[in-house]
Amino acid sequence: MDGNEAARRSAGGTADETRAKETAKRDMAKTNPGEFIQQVRSEGSKVTWPSRKETMITTAMVFVMVILASIFFLVTDQVLRLVVRFVLGLGS
Repeated sequence: MDGNEAARRSAGGTADETRAKETAKRDMAKTNPGEFIQQVRSEGSKVTWPSRKETMITTAMVFVMVILASIFFLVTDQVLRLVVRFVLGLGS
């Protein structure tokens, strides 16, 4: 067993597992653009896409949360403005 193999084994894998990972990395690097597009389409077909109704509901919920957050920060800003004006007004 040479130094590289000992380092691989101490890193948590057998020599065969490490060679398999290295081979997989080399194979991934050799993918041409056509194969890449084919793999992307294949992975995209495995995704469970939301329905139009689910998308509309989620979009509406995002808008509602944005409006609520805006109102919260508006009120918080106004309260802090009044507190600062009061504190600064005490000094004069």
